[in-house]
Formats: sequence, structure tokens, C-alpha cells
Amino acid sequence: MTNRADQLQAFDRLLTIMNELREKCPWDQKQTMETLRPLTIEETYELGDAILDKDLPEIKNELGDLLLHIIFYAKIGSETKDFDISDVIHSICDKLIHRHPHIYSDVEVKDEIEVKQNWENLKLKEGKTSVLEGVPHSLPALVKASRIQEKVAGVGFDWKHTDQVWNKIEEEIKELKEEILNMNQNAIEDEFGDVLFSLINYARFLNVNPENALERTNKKFIKRFQYLEKKANQNQKSLSEMSLAEMGIYWDEAKNI
Repeated sequence: MTNRADQLQAFDRLLTIMNELREKCPWDQKQTMETLRPLTIEETYELGDAILDKDLPEIKNELGDLLLHIIFYAKIGSETKDFDISDVIHSICDKLIHRHPHIYSDVEVKDEIEVKQNWENLKLKEGKTSVLEGVPHSLPALVKASRIQEKVAGVGFDWKHTDQVWNKIEEEIKELKEEILNMNQNAIEDEFGDVLFSLINYARFLNVNPENALERTNKKFIKRFQYLEKKANQNQKSLSEMSLAEMGIYWDEAKNI
């Protein structure tokens, strides 16, 4: 592992390269914060994939890509004289110190829950009118639901016991079934959303990240389905020519791989 001097030297090297690219490369010269945004989102998802795959070399690479984007945004900010990388770093340092009074001041906490509660309360004191202001509007719905529930739980709006959450799930499923019988499509969608929201909340009580859990299931399904496709191809059949019983045999085989 490198020491602090090596780390600072590496960071300085990246800053130098960014300056050179912005000055000399036609593609880099044309980029704006708006054009970089979709690329940054893509890089973030690629990092997420690498983390779920536990691919450490790829995690390192994707972290580098994200770091480049941060440097890029800061470079653009410096050109408009709005901020530079020093401002970005000092801003997060000041925020971390302010929101960790149990480390940098005399506040005492007994556990992680109190740390989160203090964090949200401090944000309200900083001028935010709602604990939900920090939840990005453009987050995918599943991730957004999880963050919403974490935020409100941080200020005490939460169930006390896991069985209360499960009772809520059963209540929402009952309401969904009623609307299915009524064949009211708008109401069905509303109640289906309530079921999902309750399940996502339950995941928090189980210490399960619902986004990670669903993506693991996605990967598992893809792997098994592609095995099924491979077997069909080996038998010179298309999936549409196979019965569900035949597909089920290969599906069960895929589970044991």
C-alpha cells in the first residue's frame, strides 16, 4: 500500500492530466456538466455492478472513472470561477466535521441509530425544511423508496418491531387483492405500489439492501435462463418449441450449477 506522500502525488498527477486534456483534447474541451451527467450515472452503475460481483480489480477501475468525473466537474467549475477541486474537498471536510459532533465535539452517542438521528437533525438546523430534501428526484423508484424510509426513520418516524412491519405488508396485500377483484386499474397500481413500499421497508428491518437483493435475483435469473437457452440450442430447438415441463428440467439443472 502507498503512503500519504504517494497518494498526494497520484492525486496531483490526475489533476495535471485533467488540465492537459481540457487544454489539448477536442473531446474533453467540448464537455459540459450537462454532457458529463449521463456518463457519470453510467459509471456509477458500472461501479455498482462490480461491487455486486465482488470484482475488486474492476471496483478499482470504476472508482478511478468516478474520480475522474469529480475532477472533471471541478475543472469546469474552476473555468467559470464558481469553485475548484479545493473548494469541493474543503466543503465535504467541513460538512463531515459539522455532522460528526460525537467525533469532533463533546456530543456523546450510544450507537449507529443515534448517529443517523443527529445527522438528520443537524441538516434541519442547516436550513433544510424537510428531511426528505436530500433524496434526489431522479433516483430509481426502488432506491428512492429505501432512502425515503431511512431518512424518516432517522428522525423517529418508524415502526418499533419487525412484526408490525410484516402486519403492514399483509394489510397492503389484502387491499391489493380487493382492488384486483374490483378490477380498478388505477387503484390496483396504487395498492401494488403500497405493497412494494412496505416490502422495501421490511428489508431495512432485516438488514437487507432491497436494491442489492433484487439485482442478485436478476443476475441469478439471467444465468439460469441463459443456461436454458444453451441447452435448447444444443438440442437444436427454440424455446418456443419446448414445453414448460422441458424448460423446467433445465431450469432445475441450472439451480445446481
